[in-house]
Amino acid sequence: MDSNAILGPVATLALWSMVMWVWMYATRLPAMGRAKIDAINLVGGTGKGLDDVLPPEVQWKAHNYNHLMEQPTVFYAVAIALAIGGMGGGLNTQLAWAYVALRIVHSLIQVTVNRVMWRFGVFVLASLALIALCVHAFIGFVLH
Repeated sequence: MDSNAILGPVATLALWSMVMWVWMYATRLPAMGRAKIDAINLVGGTGKGLDDVLPPEVQWKAHNYNHLMEQPTVFYAVAIALAIGGMGGGLNTQLAWAYVALRIVHSLIQVTVNRVMWRFGVFVLASLALIALCVHAFIGFVLH
């Protein structure tokens, strides 16, 4: 069993996050221009301040990018710990791929139709996969 196999999902989610970063700016910058926002002279503020100015479907990409900087940080930490500890293969790799696939589906829902209950259902499934990874790490590192 290859304990580094879990790093494939780690790399995939990291790359997906960068795809969302590109998609966010590819839609946000033109929308800022259409809204006559002078980004060159803009001082202070946060991206959240654009919620009242830019169309929601433009901001959905930014919101999703932010979401990819939240819970997935736990995924990165536990997946790398499992790889280092020699527990990154088998079921843990399958759970990691499930988590990544579900997070990508979550992103696609959020940036296109943004149906909250669809997103929530996918988020719950992804969270269950992440919880299982955390429990496996706990068992392997603390109880073993």
